[in-house]
Amino acid sequence: MADCYLCGKRAVFRTGAGPLCGEHFSAWYEAGVADAIRRYDMVHSGDRICVGFSGGKDSTVLLEVLCRLHLDAEIIAVTVDEGIGGYRDDTILAAKDTASRLGVEHRIVSFADVCGKTLDELLADSPQAACSVCGTLRRRALNAAAREVSADSIATGHCLDDESQSVVMNYLRGDVTRATASFNSNSADLFIRRIKPLCRSTERATVAYGLCNNLLVPLPECPYTQYALRKDVRAWLGKLEYERPGTLLRIADGQEELLARMPRCEGDVVELGRCERCGEPTANRLCAACQQLERLMR
Repeated sequence: MADCYLCGKRAVFRTGAGPLCGEHFSAWYEAGVADAIRRYDMVHSGDRICVGFSGGKDSTVLLEVLCRLHLDAEIIAVTVDEGIGGYRDDTILAAKDTASRLGVEHRIVSFADVCGKTLDELLADSPQAACSVCGTLRRRALNAAAREVSADSIATGHCLDDESQSVVMNYLRGDVTRATASFNSNSADLFIRRIKPLCRSTERATVAYGLCNNLLVPLPECPYTQYALRKDVRAWLGKLEYERPGTLLRIADGQEELLARMPRCEGDVVELGRCERCGEPTANRLCAACQQLERLMR
């Protein structure tokens, strides 16, 4: 690695403008997150931001950067304990340590509290459904925690890699509705707003930021990852990004431009109501989480 082009110290990361040392790279990364927050109007004065804080690399960097940016907002970290043996206990300890160091209010909500069973118990006979079940129930738990603290928004650590992977996965699944957002609904009136401050920061840069600032500790990988479609998409896009730098950004920007060009759909209006079992917003009798639980309980 060459020397930092700004100060001549040993560089740790090469950006499009040139190599940067740890100090200048950290400032560059934080400026990128701040720019994304402004560009997408994510944070407003006086907001209460509920940060989905797993204790892993992305959410740890997210919480650290939000605190360093000194936003005119209150930050509450919420960790969802899915109940995954040999995995979640370690990440919860890491989350507690980080929140304590930053002086951020930290809450923990568990699947057992939300639906009466841990993820391991729910998936005893169908581990291959892990990511679908976990994602749905984790969103419910995070939404409930955010409402409990009267949050204005929920911030998650999804980075550019995650955003690009989601675009590709929607097409692989043939999910035209998600790929084109070709419907209108009253969801904005019922759901707490979601924000993704790291949406234009690559995973590689995010990890580098964590390492430069001594934020990361060795943690186990979720044992259910082996069943995830995202794992294969991540590997494929990672290879493309290595061979053709900028691929991830082009996918995300292309999707953004596609949605901007989509004609406003006047016919397909989805009016959301409330789940008759839990009260969560849904277009059906039961919300996605309650439908998942009903299938699993059978």
